[in-house]
Amino acid sequence: MRIIAELPHPEFKISIFYMNQKFIVKIERGVLEQSYKIAEADVTDGVNSIFELLDEEFLKTVSARFTEMSKDFNASYYRYNY
Repeated sequence: MRIIAELPHPEFKISIFYMNQKFIVKIERGVLEQSYKIAEADVTDGVNSIFELLDEEFLKTVSARFTEMSKDFNASYYRYNY
């Protein structure tokens, strides 16, 4: 797997990888991460199409999902320790 791009974003670290005819988009915030796999055949303009997929509306849902993931993990961690 090789990294082919990183996108600047104030809230996340966004990395795009390429492996086995798939683009892998990895979005990280703190200790949490989300990843999305997109087949090369499903996009028309290679990595440029991936950039277009990562629009503001999508990134808002990613942010909301990170918030929910954090709540879930913190609740589990609290149950574990108390």
